[in-house]
Amino acid sequence: MTNPLYDALIAPQSRHSGPLLLLADGREVSGSGFVTLVHGFAAGLTALGLKPGDRLAVQIEKSAEALALYGAALAAGIVFLPLNTAYTAEEIAYFVEDSGAALLIGDPAKAEALAPIAARFGAKFATLDGAGRGSFADLAAKQGADFTPVPRSRDDLAAILYTSGTTGRSKGAMLTQANLLENAEVLVREWRFTAEDRLLHMLPIFHTHGLFVASNVVLLSGGSMIFLPGFKVEQALAWLPQATTMMGVPTYYTRLLAEPRFDRDLTAHLRLFTSGSAPLLAETHRLFEERTGHRILERYGMTETNMSTSNPYDGERRAGTVGFPLPGVELRITDPETGAELPTGTPGMIEVRGHNVFKGYWQMPEKTREELRENGFFITGDIGVIDAEGYVSIIGRQKDLIISGGYNIYPKEIELLLDEAPGVLESAVIGVPHPDFGEAVVAVFVAAPGEAPDPQALAAGLAPRLARFKQPKRYEIVAALPRNTMGKVQKNLLRDTYRGLFAD
Repeated sequence: MTNPLYDALIAPQSRHSGPLLLLADGREVSGSGFVTLVHGFAAGLTALGLKPGDRLAVQIEKSAEALALYGAALAAGIVFLPLNTAYTAEEIAYFVEDSGAALLIGDPAKAEALAPIAARFGAKFATLDGAGRGSFADLAAKQGADFTPVPRSRDDLAAILYTSGTTGRSKGAMLTQANLLENAEVLVREWRFTAEDRLLHMLPIFHTHGLFVASNVVLLSGGSMIFLPGFKVEQALAWLPQATTMMGVPTYYTRLLAEPRFDRDLTAHLRLFTSGSAPLLAETHRLFEERTGHRILERYGMTETNMSTSNPYDGERRAGTVGFPLPGVELRITDPETGAELPTGTPGMIEVRGHNVFKGYWQMPEKTREELRENGFFITGDIGVIDAEGYVSIIGRQKDLIISGGYNIYPKEIELLLDEAPGVLESAVIGVPHPDFGEAVVAVFVAAPGEAPDPQALAAGLAPRLARFKQPKRYEIVAALPRNTMGKVQKNLLRDTYRGLFAD
C-alpha cells in the first residue's frame, strides 16, 4: 500500500536540489532539504507517541517548518488540524477537546495558556515558533531524518479543517487523501502549473486557500514558492519580479492597486493572478486589467469542497462570476426549500458533488446528514445562479438572504449597484429586524478616499434601478467593513451592530 499524498507531494522533492521555498529573510530551502525536515518532524511526532489516524492540532506562525509539519503529518499518517493563529485559548480548547487531539503544537509565546489546555483534554503539548525554534524542533533534531512513511489509503483522513462557526459550533470538515490529491491534480492541469512556476505565497496556511490550493499545487507541479509570513505591500512589490504567479484574496489586489509602482512593467513576466476566499468586485477586476494588462482568474471553493469552479485559463475570465465547474465536479442550483433543481438563470442553492467533496463533519453525523445528501451532493449554503453560457455567479450566503414583507432579497444585487455609485469604495447589505416588515434592508458602505457620498443621493440613484421592496431603508457609512483573516466581510457582526436600528 502507498501513501498517496506523501508520494505525490513530498517524496518527489527529494530529487530537487534547487530552491523550493524562498523566505522573507533571504534564506532558501531546497526540495531535498525540505524532505529532510519533513522526515525529522515525522520521527518527532512518532517519538511523542502519535500513531496513524491520531489528530495533530497546530497553532503556529507560518514558516518553512510549519509547512514541513504538514508534510510530516502526511508521512506519519496523522490527521492534520491547522488552527487560525488569531484563535483565543478558549477557542483552542474547543478544537482540542472536540477533535480528541493527541498533540497540540503552539507558539512558545502562548505556552502558558495552551499547555494547561492540552493537559486538560489528555493531549501532549510542544512548541514551535516562526523561526523554527521550540521544544518540538529540539526533539525532532534528536531523531534524525531516517523515517519510513506509513501506508495510507485514498479514503483515509488527511486533515480536519474547522469551519468558522459564525452560526453555532464550529464543525470539523473531514478531508481525505483523495479529496486533496485529486483536487490538486485538477488545478495543476487547469491553471497550467509546471516546474518552471514560482508562486508568490502570502496567504496563511491554516486555511484551504493557502495550504491545500496554493501549497499543494506547487508541491505537486514541482515548482517553487516565495513563502512570506503574510501580505505586506512593500514585500509584494519587492518579490513580484521573481514570481511567475500569485494567489491572493481581493484585499491583496485592492491594496496593490493603491500603489502607483504596481504597474505593467512590474507584472509583465507573470502569467497568472488568481483570487478567492471572498468576492472580487467587478471594479477591481476592471482596474487591475487596465493597470497591468492581466485579467484576474477568480474561482470558488470552500472548506468542505476545496475548489469547485474556476474561470478558464484560456477563454473569457468573466468579472462577477466564478467560472465553470472544474472537471470531475458537478454543480447544480436547487430550490432551498424543496431541493428540486431549478432552471438556468434562476437563483437558488448551490449544491456540489465530486472528488472534492469532504467525507462529513467530525463526530457530527446529524449535521452531516443535513448538509451532505445521500446521492453525494453537498448543500453549500451559498446562493448562486448559472447563466445561459454556464458561468456560475455567487449571490450570497443563504443566511444572508433578507426576507422583507414576504419578499426574498439577495444582498449581492444591491451591493453591485452600490459599489458602482459615485464616491462608494465598497458596500455590504444586510437585513435587520423591523417591526412591520420582519426585516429591513440596510446598506453599510465605505466611502472612496476623499469622498463623502450623500445617502439621499445614493438612494435616489438606486430608486429607478431596484424594485421598491429591495431599496435600503437606511444607509450607514463606516471607516471599514469587518473582515475575517481571509478577507470575507463578516455580515454577522454588522447585523449585531445594527439590529436595533428599527427597534422603536
